[in-house]
Amino acid sequence: MKKNINFIKKNLTPKSTDVAKWYNDVVLLAKLIDYSDVRGSMVIRAGGYSIWEKLQAVLDKKFKSNDVENYYFPLLIPLHLLNKEKDHLEGFSPELVIATHAGGEKLSEPYVLRPTSETIMYKTFSKWIQSHRDLPLKVNQWCNVIRWEKRTYPFLRSTEFLWQEGHTVHRTAQQAIIMAETALKWYKEFYRDYFAISSYSGIKSNQEKFAGATTTYSIELVAPNGKALQAATSHDLSDNFSKVFDISYLDEEGQKCYPYQTSWGISTRAIGGLILAHGDDSGIVLPPKIADPQIVVIAISSKIKKQQAKIVKEAIIIKQELAKSGFRVKLDTDFNLSLGKRINEWEIKGVPLRMEIGAKEIKNKKIKFITRENFSNGWIAFSEIKLKTGKILAEIQANLLSASIKSKKEQTIDIKTRDEFEEVAKTKKVFIRALWCETNNCEDKIKNKTKLTVRVLENDKNVNVSNGKCVFCNKRANRKWLFAKSY
Repeated sequence: MKKNINFIKKNLTPKSTDVAKWYNDVVLLAKLIDYSDVRGSMVIRAGGYSIWEKLQAVLDKKFKSNDVENYYFPLLIPLHLLNKEKDHLEGFSPELVIATHAGGEKLSEPYVLRPTSETIMYKTFSKWIQSHRDLPLKVNQWCNVIRWEKRTYPFLRSTEFLWQEGHTVHRTAQQAIIMAETALKWYKEFYRDYFAISSYSGIKSNQEKFAGATTTYSIELVAPNGKALQAATSHDLSDNFSKVFDISYLDEEGQKCYPYQTSWGISTRAIGGLILAHGDDSGIVLPPKIADPQIVVIAISSKIKKQQAKIVKEAIIIKQELAKSGFRVKLDTDFNLSLGKRINEWEIKGVPLRMEIGAKEIKNKKIKFITRENFSNGWIAFSEIKLKTGKILAEIQANLLSASIKSKKEQTIDIKTRDEFEEVAKTKKVFIRALWCETNNCEDKIKNKTKLTVRVLENDKNVNVSNGKCVFCNKRANRKWLFAKSY
């Protein structure tokens, strides 16, 4: 079934014409956010926050299944704590927001508004961890973060955003690596199973890794315009931070040891990735597993008063039956607006399934349905509505994932020569997969020449290639990496 292209939504730039403009239009029209008086910050409205709540509920359950516990640490971090870890401070210094005055007086020491919590958490961990019996320690917090971005976009890059940050401490390096890889797996599964997005996952290059980490693992989404969106990260910190913050313990023999650590997180940027992945010229498209509502039941107006009352009554019954079956459903009986305007609003908001009921539907004892994913439509007998609705929603979820898998594949090109690399970088908006020597010098040259950055070494592509040559500098290269322009 073809997409609904019969008309252009009022005030909505078609996605097929200009993805960036469409994105800025749709987050407002779908009532996901509103702009605030705080530079680069947004008000997350109910429609946007409900998506975050679904993400939070799913991932929190995964974390707790691995014995990760929720804590909360202060927003204000003494500057001297960041100064203790040089690489960490340098990595964040351009984005720091620093408080120097409070209570009408200059502070004796400046405080940084939390850009991430490693430093303040690890100072505390040094008090909590004394013995091998105190390990492993697994902490997570759901909180806000402040980073002073030069260019901001709703959800994708904002001065203040919501996220979770997991921090764990382990006795061995291998335990920490397993934890970091487990967190990455949680994120990949979430994007696949709930957001219906097929992602790339793997390790970042040395220059792209988190400040202070030994290895950074990343989830990368392929946006419709071919750009890369870093959508979640997990870091193996080794014992780098434990030595700086003197997090140590005594083993069974009474020897002082430094533990190994991880940190990992996902933010409201994920919502931006979701909007980009599935939206179309008619608005956003939400996968049923995270949509709220999943279904809207629209009562169609009638000129006959008695008949109109009957339509509303029947719509309420259907809504209640669906709700009792566990579906998230809303009822639309706003007859003050035209049917076209009401449909338009629900389409922009991306509600997966629309049901319409009027005099004809009541007479035939069938309700009309229209899917948001591809605007397929049909009829469901009142007696089968519970069973058929579940099947339709499951099909929508599966179709969105299939489309994401196809899109990712179509927007990824394998390249063998430098000339081809530069030509594709100049003329196409895609991910490039190619052999690379993994040196900082070559990485800088690629970025300066093509504006592409190294995204990840894919987990499932991490195999050595014998006698390989770097696509850019022709030096020896054994592994293929992904390159793309990024948000």
